[in-house]
Amino acid sequence: MKVAIITDQHFGARKNSKLFHDYFLKFYNDIFFPTLEKEGITTVVDMGDTFDSRKGIDFSALSWAKSNYYDRLQEMGVTVHTIVGNHTAYYKNTNEVNAVDLLLREYDNVTVYSEPTEVKLGNLNTLFIPWINQENETNTLKLIKNTSCKCAMGHLELQGFRVNKQIVMDHGFESKLFEKFSHVFSGHYHTRSDNGTVFYLGNPYEMFWTDVGDTRGFHIFDTETLEKTPINNPFRLFYNIYYEDTNYQTFDAREYENKIVKIIVRKKSDTKKFEKFVDKLYSSGVSELKIVENFQMQESENFEAFESEDTLSILNRYIEEAEVTLDKSIVQKMIQEIYQEACELI
Repeated sequence: MKVAIITDQHFGARKNSKLFHDYFLKFYNDIFFPTLEKEGITTVVDMGDTFDSRKGIDFSALSWAKSNYYDRLQEMGVTVHTIVGNHTAYYKNTNEVNAVDLLLREYDNVTVYSEPTEVKLGNLNTLFIPWINQENETNTLKLIKNTSCKCAMGHLELQGFRVNKQIVMDHGFESKLFEKFSHVFSGHYHTRSDNGTVFYLGNPYEMFWTDVGDTRGFHIFDTETLEKTPINNPFRLFYNIYYEDTNYQTFDAREYENKIVKIIVRKKSDTKKFEKFVDKLYSSGVSELKIVENFQMQESENFEAFESEDTLSILNRYIEEAEVTLDKSIVQKMIQEIYQEACELI
């Protein structure tokens, strides 16, 4: 039996941005649903953070999610197993009140898992593990120890895996808790990484500047052979353009329509030509344009900011290299949360 595994879809992201939802929809229309039909897949496992905000949902975002995702899955006869993630649990210490349970009750093809549960996918016994918190931690760890399931799927915060291209998580649970399983698939971190047993599968699409150039998509998992196949998303939203006296007349700006673009200036000999280059991008219908000519952060002999790095990468590396007695991982996590909240206000 083949099932589709998808995670961290974040419906309603960036304050229900139309730009982001249009970008999401292209993935679903052109990649996700055609693949389900082609492969004859009738089961989807959603490993958490289906909706973006744990505090509420914009009615327009909910309507979008139902019309473009859940209604279509129901019409196709697809069963959906939805695991509660930290973004869909209202409280931080319990999963009892969660968005997916409250918002999706009308769909008889959707089952929500707020507690660890053993589920049979085809002939494969699988342990579903929702977000671990104060209330369910003891029961979850007990079930992990005692289960006979060979495979686990969940929304886990484990040490030693990439949060994004720049950051490796150095706190959370240790991966050795899952050594008994042959395969562990997880959401939560948006970039792909693994240790041979635990696989963070990554989310379907770009959402922040830290995602530039990072492969996204979903996976098909064969419950008989235990093989997973990535289905990559070819569509991008964020672009870096390196300007080196680039000829604006021959520069093709068409691919940047409705994209978020950053021009990184390496060489600018003629200001008027540069302005025409920028004008051409605006004329192409670029959604958002940033220009980086130099870094304002104070550099020293011990720290240098590189033009290829985004803001969050620079801040995290600065914290890592700083000579302070604070727990740097905690500071980095706080900075990442503040940065993402700031992005959502734009």
